[in-house]
Formats: sequence, C-alpha cells, structure tokens
Amino acid sequence: MGFLGGYVDTLGFIGLFGLFTAHVTGNFVLLGASLADPANIPSLLKILAFPAFILGIAAARLLVASCERRGVDAHRPSYLLQLVLLIGFMACGMLSEPVARDMSALAMAAGLLGTAAMGAHSAASKLLLAHLAPTSMMTGNVTQLVIDSVDQLRGAGDAATTARCSKFFWPLFGFAIGCAAGAFLFLAFGFVALIVPVAILCLHLVKPSLDQA
Repeated sequence: MGFLGGYVDTLGFIGLFGLFTAHVTGNFVLLGASLADPANIPSLLKILAFPAFILGIAAARLLVASCERRGVDAHRPSYLLQLVLLIGFMACGMLSEPVARDMSALAMAAGLLGTAAMGAHSAASKLLLAHLAPTSMMTGNVTQLVIDSVDQLRGAGDAATTARCSKFFWPLFGFAIGCAAGAFLFLAFGFVALIVPVAILCLHLVKPSLDQA
C-alpha cells in the first residue's frame, strides 16, 4: 500500500502539473503562498484539492463507522471506496488526454477524484492499519526511521528499536519504488498507467488478509 501511495501521488504530480494528490502539506503550501502573494494564485484544481482530500477522509470515516455499527469488517469496503475513486481518476484522466495547462472539466474531475482517493487511502491507513506505519505520509516515517537508526548505530537500540526500523523501512521503500514506477509508467502510457494501483486494490479485495502482512 506504500507503493500505491507513492505511485498515485507521483503520477498525479506529473500528469496534472504539480497536483499533490496524497500530500496535504503541499496543498497548505500552495494556499499559504497564494494568500501572501495574490499574483501567485495556484490553479483552481490545486485550490480544490484540499477540500477533495478532506471529503475522501470523511467518506472513509463514515464508511468505517457504519461497518463498525453493523459488526462488519471494514477492510473490503474501504478498499472498494478507494478503487471506485481511482477508477474514476483513471477514466477521467484518459478521456482528458492530452491534458493542457488550461485544464478541461474532465482533467479537473480526474484530479479531484485522485485526491479524494488518496484522502480515503490515508484515512484507511489510520483507521484500519494503525498497527502498521503510514502508507502515504512519509515525513513521519523518515523521522522515526532515522531516529531509530541513529540509536542502533550508537549502541542504544534494543529489540523494539529493531522492530520499528523494519516497520517504518518497508512502507518508505515501497513508497519510493512506487514514485519511480508511477513516473516512468505515466510517461510511457499516460493515465492508463493507473491500472497498476487499481490492480493492487482488486488484489486486496480478493484477499483482504493481505492487509495483515
């Protein structure tokens, strides 16, 4: 799932002229820059990306809460929500190609669906996979990994430190590989390259036990 986060974020960034689909920090930066310098107003898509991300989180939270009330496992429904949004991202992106800087309504829809998908992805990571490291927010993962690595090197580490290193390393590694894969495959195939994260989610729908791996 870390691979999926990096893949979708990089593909959206390249395909939609710097859109942050998974990194809400980047959207805060854009909004702050536009407030300080009105001449530096980001595109409408980048402004709307922040509320779209929030809506994705809210939708995932409501879905998980509904499953909890009914005593139903929420993993499959949360993967299905991400899948529907990512398919919408892919379909709108393919229909809008080639994407011009003066974005069409379809390109706008693609970006907003992708951002909502990653909001739902981030919420699912917090709500359902809390025992694992975050799969789309790498700043905290890098910070913890470096702290634990330094402790290991100075001889202050223990078994828990080693376990944390492994816990935070693999999502970070997967995210980095996903970033590279998303960039290369988008440049080669365009928005149809989103079939890769779509396939990952389909695999999790078929085998939900994978989320425990």
